[in-house]
Amino acid sequence: MEELYNQLDFAVKPHYEKIISDILENGYSVVDDLLSPVTVNALRTDLLEKYEDDLFKKAAIGNRLNEVVQTGIRGDFILWMDENVINTSHKFFFDRINDLASYLNRTCFLGIMRKEFHYAVYPEGKFYARHLDTFQNDDRRKLSIVCYLNEDDWQPEHGGELVLYLNGENGEIPKTIYPLPGRAVIFESRDIEHEVKPAKRERLSITGWLKTR
Repeated sequence: MEELYNQLDFAVKPHYEKIISDILENGYSVVDDLLSPVTVNALRTDLLEKYEDDLFKKAAIGNRLNEVVQTGIRGDFILWMDENVINTSHKFFFDRINDLASYLNRTCFLGIMRKEFHYAVYPEGKFYARHLDTFQNDDRRKLSIVCYLNEDDWQPEHGGELVLYLNGENGEIPKTIYPLPGRAVIFESRDIEHEVKPAKRERLSITGWLKTR
């Protein structure tokens, strides 16, 4: 394998290898340094400015061809991100995502060809009920990625936890992940049901998917 990498002028990246190993073993990976603190702060500032300018919309369930607002299922507000819009914080974010996707394609042959990401704001008390990130008429989402942009003083008691429902030998195993600032969670879109617990203060993130075809 090392000889093949050398032939392809390929540089092994241990932090990406850790993500791959985690997903192969558990179906998910928690990464606390995917984005630099400077990038996290810049993205948070950009999100909040756009939220204050009333550019977000109430999130819906279903894909873009069949969206329905269901406040009893999810209560967040979202704004889709455009990689082609000149924005320094977006550039740093998409540079890292594109680098990760390219690495995954070269090492795992995932066939990732597209991506989509949006900002998300959960006001106090809002949540997202248990769900799967794929649809009956669209299963192109391969990996889900959530990057948390919460304030630096965020504590576990502030809620907004992500709960992944994993398959264990003796049944289902819920895995709770706290939305600490700068933390990213990557998991299999087609296999892992998950939910966002009610936030006890405003919860900020980027959510998106690496997609096939």
